[in-house]
Amino acid sequence: MPDRLARTRSAGVLAVLRAPSPELALDAAEAIIRGGVTGIEVTYSTPDAPAVIRELIARHGDAALVGAGTVTTPEQAERAAEAGAEFLVSPGTLPDLTRAMLGTGRVVMTGALTPTEVMTALGLGVDVVKIFPASLGGPSYLGALRGPFPDAPLMPTGGVSPDNLADWFAAGAVAVGAGGDLANGASIKAADWADLEARAARFSASLAAVRP
Repeated sequence: MPDRLARTRSAGVLAVLRAPSPELALDAAEAIIRGGVTGIEVTYSTPDAPAVIRELIARHGDAALVGAGTVTTPEQAERAAEAGAEFLVSPGTLPDLTRAMLGTGRVVMTGALTPTEVMTALGLGVDVVKIFPASLGGPSYLGALRGPFPDAPLMPTGGVSPDNLADWFAAGAVAVGAGGDLANGASIKAADWADLEARAARFSASLAAVRP
């Protein structure tokens, strides 16, 4: 049976991209990809996120892993899937929304923090449980969740940096989501693409050190 998460595992890092306009989102994604991070989560906090997803896929094809984040309604899940999103991410786990996300056939990642929430997400059949905000417990908390959930694909988001990337993977992360330390909001607003590219290069180098 094919590994549905093969491309997620390969990308390793998903840049959680929030931008004030589609144009800035595209430029930010290009800078991050140039820096070596090829997983791009275009959040619905970004205006016209499906259009950004569609354009990134047109530009990069399979060379980038592009999906939608902050999915909060079934309609958003459907629109992102129609745009070609390879994965869908929600900050929480609502049963009806999760079922709608699963109905698209895309890789589905829904948010959880407590063991009960992890059990809910796994029971609904999600592909990845997004541990969010992971900064509250750090890598040691992710490792603790591995006790009752040794085989669950867990993806910490929040509090991930190049300096602690190795700790997250050592704790059992299947991949990580990186927001402000990678897709930095101030840099995006200032159109500082050199800074974003440098941030991505640091993440890419850390990932290469973890998984040579």
